[in-house]
Amino acid sequence: MTDQFRIKIAQLNPTVGDLQGNAAKAKQAWLQGVEQGSDFVTLPEMFITGYNTQDLVMKPAFQNDAMNAVRELAKECADGPALGIGGPWVEDGALFNAYFILNGGDIQTIVKKHHLPNETVFDEVRIFEPGQVSGPYVINGVRIGSPVCEDAWHSDVVETLEETGAEFLFIPNGSPYYRGKLDVRLNLMVSRVVESGLPLIYLNLTGGQDDQIFDGCSFALNPGGELAAMLPMFEESITELILNRTDQGWRVADTLKSKIPDQLEADYHAMTIALRDYCAKSGFGKVLLGLSGGVDSALVATIAADALGAENVRCIMLPSEYTSDESLTDAKDMAENLGCRYDYLPIAEGRAAITNTLAPLFEGTNPDLTEENIQSRLRGLLLMAVSNKFGEMLLTTGNKSEVAVGYATIYGDMAGGYNPIKDLYKTRVFDICRWRNEQHRDWMRGPAGAVIPANIIEKPPSAELRPDQKDSDSLPDYYVLDGILTILVDQDGSIDDCVAAGFPKEDALRVQHLLYISEYKRFQSAPGARLSPKAFWLDRRYPIVNRWRER
Repeated sequence: MTDQFRIKIAQLNPTVGDLQGNAAKAKQAWLQGVEQGSDFVTLPEMFITGYNTQDLVMKPAFQNDAMNAVRELAKECADGPALGIGGPWVEDGALFNAYFILNGGDIQTIVKKHHLPNETVFDEVRIFEPGQVSGPYVINGVRIGSPVCEDAWHSDVVETLEETGAEFLFIPNGSPYYRGKLDVRLNLMVSRVVESGLPLIYLNLTGGQDDQIFDGCSFALNPGGELAAMLPMFEESITELILNRTDQGWRVADTLKSKIPDQLEADYHAMTIALRDYCAKSGFGKVLLGLSGGVDSALVATIAADALGAENVRCIMLPSEYTSDESLTDAKDMAENLGCRYDYLPIAEGRAAITNTLAPLFEGTNPDLTEENIQSRLRGLLLMAVSNKFGEMLLTTGNKSEVAVGYATIYGDMAGGYNPIKDLYKTRVFDICRWRNEQHRDWMRGPAGAVIPANIIEKPPSAELRPDQKDSDSLPDYYVLDGILTILVDQDGSIDDCVAAGFPKEDALRVQHLLYISEYKRFQSAPGARLSPKAFWLDRRYPIVNRWRER
């Protein structure tokens, strides 16, 4: 009987569909386990395919390739510690979210996920079949129970594992970030260790995949809920955990306990990782954006510089006659502070040509929103031309407040490949700009210091599409707008809830109307980093045509 068990947990960043690349990462982690005498090397849920695969995993050819990759990995890792890795498994025509224990050149055990999440970004009920709850598996004489992700959010699977002799719990996960998610995980896992009396090791993915960001923060808990280890947030980390047998059962020895950042830093890091991985995994080395002199594009430029390095970011000012001298100065200062390339591309000549072309058709009409939107769409056309010519991905810069109420021009400033601040309300944009000016971290590739000029943060927001325009001409003040949207969107609240919170009913009704009529714009908008459980895309799926309104 062994009195010590060494488990190496590999908090790594896979790429969806890169079966060979993901397998290579798993093997490198396993080789470290070989060198250090580990008993068990572990990767997170669905690691061989990357996560979240959505409907890709329903394709039979992909299933076969993934299962073959697991079988080949088992052969390559025959002489050494057992290896745990997640992936799809097909049996008798049914598809399972499975966790494989590879040992001695073969698949020793297959644990099939029982509880399938069917909420927020997950549709696992329509993709996978629920597996039967099974007992623990054995590695080097130690009985280990592995609820797969959601299975640990319910008490029944852990209860079965404890009753059938599990000596500790190892839980592989693919749990994406949202603000405050770590506290939710910790509280639930403390419940599991208190109920079972078993130590628990929670291994999570890290890295970005489309809109989702996996934050890592893998941890270990001892019975009673005492924290024994915490891996860093948003970073790859391979850590050896040592369990020692005591008179009271197994205990995880204290080790690395990374500091968890506050919510502003966590959101900023999430947006940075989301953009960095979206570019890396989709093949873009450089990005560009329209730099207006406003706060949103300033923040996106800063995120891009921190994600990719300033040398890989192009900022373009596209002024019209409504662009203020203040905005021209602020934009140039912003680009210089970051060290990004700065291009100046006036739209006057192109706008005149479009106006002349449309003049016969528009004869007898008065200028209105149409002419404002032409400016925005012309900028989108020019930015996309630069993107096509130089292979640089265009970033869009609309915050969640604007995306919610349609305060953006479809095929204009909404054009682009990714939007880092899509799930960030305007009031929070200001907060994060101030935070970034005061903070710098090792993972930021942009320069330290107050890179966003104070004037950009302090001046009244304006689209500058007509004389003396202010956002407040068309929208409630942002603190009002964001407060109402938080209730209607993030909390699924009612108009009465808005009124009870102190907001005028007419403002709440107006915001509700704008929210619903803008659905078609969001349906066509670029993906962006998910920071909340009610981000626009998979979290909140509303019909485009919708005549219902709360009165």
